[in-house]
Amino acid sequence: MKLQPNERAVILGQYIIEHRATVRAAAKRFGISKSTVHKDVSERLRREDPPLYTQVKNILEINKQERHIRGGMATKRKYEEISRRR
Repeated sequence: MKLQPNERAVILGQYIIEHRATVRAAAKRFGISKSTVHKDVSERLRREDPPLYTQVKNILEINKQERHIRGGMATKRKYEEISRRR
């Protein structure tokens, strides 16, 4: 994805909103690092498109609140898989 950083920030922001995506999912989808996505949507997007930034910030806050639940579910699946192998 070879775009100007500000253009990329807007595209990433739109993707996150449309798909309710995490930073990790957006990074994977666009083939860039999580750090780049985070910098784009937290710094560049704020300057480039403040209303879009606010929407993205809300989605990322929800993702942050749900992160411990997703981690717990992943751990549960891991140990269920281990017990099935025995």
